[in-house]
Formats: sequence, C-alpha cells, structure tokens
Amino acid sequence: MCVKGSIYFANRTEILPCVTRDTFPNNYSIIFVENSIVMSNAFFKTPIAINEPVKAYAPGTAETNSLIQTYKDMWSQAPIDVPMYIGGKEVRTNTKKAINPPHDHAHVLGHYNAGDASHVTDAIESALSARKAWAELPWEERAAIFLKAADLLAGPFRNRMNAATMLAQSKNVMQAEIDAACELIDFFRFNVQYMTQIYKEQPESLPGMWNRLEYRPLEGFVFAMTPFNFTSIAANLCAAPAMMGNVVVWKPAGTQVYSAQVIMDLFKAAGLPDGVINMITVDGPVAGDIVFKHKDFAGLHFTGSTGVFRHLWKEIGQNLENYRSYPRIVGETGGKDFIMVHKSANAAEVATAMSRGAFEFQGQKCSAASRAYVPSNIWPEVKRIFTEQVNSFKMGTPEDTSNFVNAVIDERAFDKIAGFIDYCKGQSDAEIITGGSYDKSKGYFIEPTTVVTSNPKFRTMCEEIFGPVLTVFVYDENQFEETLEMLDSTSEYALTGSIISNDRYAIQLATKKLVHAAGNFYINDKPTGAVVGQQPFGGARGSGTNDKAGAAMNLLRWASARTIKETFVPPTDYKYPFLG
Repeated sequence: MCVKGSIYFANRTEILPCVTRDTFPNNYSIIFVENSIVMSNAFFKTPIAINEPVKAYAPGTAETNSLIQTYKDMWSQAPIDVPMYIGGKEVRTNTKKAINPPHDHAHVLGHYNAGDASHVTDAIESALSARKAWAELPWEERAAIFLKAADLLAGPFRNRMNAATMLAQSKNVMQAEIDAACELIDFFRFNVQYMTQIYKEQPESLPGMWNRLEYRPLEGFVFAMTPFNFTSIAANLCAAPAMMGNVVVWKPAGTQVYSAQVIMDLFKAAGLPDGVINMITVDGPVAGDIVFKHKDFAGLHFTGSTGVFRHLWKEIGQNLENYRSYPRIVGETGGKDFIMVHKSANAAEVATAMSRGAFEFQGQKCSAASRAYVPSNIWPEVKRIFTEQVNSFKMGTPEDTSNFVNAVIDERAFDKIAGFIDYCKGQSDAEIITGGSYDKSKGYFIEPTTVVTSNPKFRTMCEEIFGPVLTVFVYDENQFEETLEMLDSTSEYALTGSIISNDRYAIQLATKKLVHAAGNFYINDKPTGAVVGQQPFGGARGSGTNDKAGAAMNLLRWASARTIKETFVPPTDYKYPFLG
C-alpha cells in the first residue's frame, strides 16, 4: 500500500511522495488516515493553563485608546455582510437582517444572512463529511488549533473581539474584556489541559493483560445553541465538543451574530478545518425541526431560557427511536440568583455586592443578583451606601468608558423589563428606591432599578427578569434560619447565590441549608463573575444540567469511552481449576 500526502509529526508536517507500512521506519507507531500518515511516538505535555490577565483599561492608557479607536473604526466602516459558514464556504441569501447597536438602534453596523431549512441540512451534511478526518486527527493536533486560537485572541484579535462585543451587545469595556477576551482565552487553554487529563485517565491492568480506555467522539454531530450575552459562551459551546473530536452545527443568537463572525474568523486563522464548526443563522424552530429528527444527532450544547430548553428536551425525547445513540443533552438556563445577608455582615461589603452583582452588564447575566435578603439591623446603612453607589452610576454608550451601565440587548428585552418595573409601581407592598425610569427613543436604556418589598413571595422575588432589576426583602434579623428556608423554596432556579456574613457558624449553616439552591455558591462575594479553572459554572433544578462549563466534566459529555482489554497469553482449555 502506497500513501501519498502529509505526515504529521509532533511539531512539524512533512510532505512525502510515497510511504508504505513496509518502508516506514519500524521504531515509530503509525496510524494511516485516508491519504495521510499520522505518527504518534510520545506522550505529549501541553502548556500549563494560566488565567489570562484582565487589562484594566484605565482612562488615557494606550490599551484603552487602542480599543476605543478600534470601536470607532468598526462603528464608522461600511456596513458588513455576515454570511453563514457551511463546510468552510461563506453562504449568503436574499434575506438580510439588520445588526443594530442596542445603545443606538438607528445605526446599522451591517446585516446577516438569514437561512432556511436547506441551510440546516447543508450544515449537517458538511459536518458529517468532515467528521471522519477530524475524529481521527491526533488529539495533540486538535489541541494545537485551540491553543493557537487562544494566543491569537490574546494578541491580534483582542481589540476586534472586544469592540464587536461592545458594539453589538452593548458591553462596557471591562465587561467585554472579561468576557470576549479573557474568559474565551481561558476556555481554550484550560479545556486543552482538561482534555489531556481525561485522556490520561486509564484503568488498572492485572498481570497477563493490558486494559486501555479510549475516548471516542460522539457518533454523529453536536448542535450548539448559544445566547447573546456572553461571546465566550457562544464560542465555547462550539469549541468544547469540537476539541474532543466532534463536529458541530452552531446557531448563534441573532443579536450576537456580529461577534460570532469574529469567532469564525478566529477559528479559521487558528487552522480549524472546514466543516468542523458550521455556523447557521436560521430561526430556532426551523433548525430544530431538522436537527432533532436527524438520525445522526448526537448531542445538544445549549445556553438560553429554561422554557426553550425544556421544549427541546421534550422534542428530543419524542425522537429517541430515530437516533443512532442516546443524545447528550447539556444545558445552562435561567436563574433567580440571590444574596443572603447575615446580621453580622459589613454594610459596605453588602452594598457593593448588591450594586455590582445586580447591575453589571445591565443584569443580563444568568448569574446576576436578582433578589437580596437583608437583615433589619443593617438595612438602613446598607440602603444608604447602596443608593449612593447606584445613583452615582453613569449610563450611556460603551464608547465612553466612564459609563458603568449601557443598553439592554433589544426592544423585546426592553419591553419585558419595563413591564416588570411598571408592575412594581402599582403594588402596595413594593417601593422603588433606585431607578424606575426607562427610555428607548435612541437606545434601549433602563435605569438600574431596586425594589424593596415586604412580601418575600413578591413577583420579582420569584420570576426571572434578566435585566437591571434587583428586589430586596428586609427580614427580621433574628429569623436568619427561617429566611434561609424561605429562600430555598422561593424559586425554581438554582444557578448562583451568595452568603455575606462575619459569623462562621452562620456561613456554615447557610452553606448547608442552601446546598441545592445554587450550583455556584459564593461566600462574602457577589454571586457572579465565575472564572474558568477557578469556579466551574453551572446550576441545577430549573437552571440546567450542571455540567460545569470550564471543567473536565463538561468535556466528558462530548466523549464516548471504549474499554479495550488485551490478553497476552490466552487460555487454550475451557476448564477452570475448580473443575479439576
């Protein structure tokens, strides 16, 4: 057998005219893959993952000036035309949808091409066509692609990715930096590290045998549905399954397509082969009708609303008999995240946890603080400091880096949040102490709004809002344990939460009582701001499957293990010793 093509070494590629199993050096382990030879003759150690340092972007610094200039250039450039990416090809249609910045919705950044059912089918076929070669590529080659993506994002892609996120998702400079740059870089680097750890995990072998564990990609394609609010989540939901050798069909949110294009450009620059990740901009029901009926559907990687996730789960269940295998379903959904405060807490610490936790990125984080339980003894001081902080916030465009608050994502979100605020204004058991106003004449701006209620089951204490609205319940300082029990039973969600206290017994009690109330639990901190490699993220109950993005357990969901046992000297007689 003569194989012409490329041979992949650990650190280089050589083109060989003709190689056979007989003529290749026998001191190497060789795997023949289609028209190439893949050689693996070492256990590779990947670079140690270190969290990407967050740039401070202080006023007047070079890094700030450079980013804002990129923002201005992208704002003023000719409107872009974002295609779908199917099998490495840019696909455009006659249906164009405008991309508008939330803080100035009359401005047009560009358009994206809306697809139909045929594009979903094409994307699936392209993914499946790429599957064999990608699955058989040595893991270190896959790792190299995403390590390169991390370094590209840390360098030449950083300003562009951050600016795109600021422009189309209305994140301020710091929120864009910790999301679009740092968290995504961390996802790439730490997931490579986790992947190597997984592959190293091997069973024991007794004398006379060799037991091995192989981690195969899933048999089919993975469907990734991603939200608008985190650029890093959008990319990771595609990249994590792909890193484990899977092929992906990706449907980003329409309001995140602007930065999604930069993600696809980043993948291409890093050397990701065509067809491994295919991006389609198709309505969810149209995509779902094809994806979830396809025999090769192998997994769903989802972040979005609880209602949509439950609907998709039901749809998958109805089609189980059509699939090659049981699909992996991984989802992170809604939250009603809390701050629980003990009477021993420091008022300034509580106020800061509330103002930052509730209002960063306009409360459009699944982890954002949405309800707070504050004891009566410190509430007056907490209220004073908190209202001073919130009233000092500046609100406006991300271009002005002195603005702490920007716009909510679109008119639909604006109207929903405004509806909650209007509801609170008409209730006798609720008082608005900050904000309460909103205006969508130029951008979708909503003032950071704080509601104080005497009813622990008040509507905004229970329902997810996903916007800059925090509801506070002031409880009797001597009813801490009873309030913990009430908190635990108030919401169907269990994503994030925190306890703020200077009493260690109270901290231990809250940690125990609220064991199922949050997948990410914080002590003396706000309930948001998880860092890859430090606080793997995910919740249970109505908040999702808790498969922890930023941890090895998430990557394991995208692999199917195969046990291989080799017996060196097989028996030659059926009789066991007990038979004599």
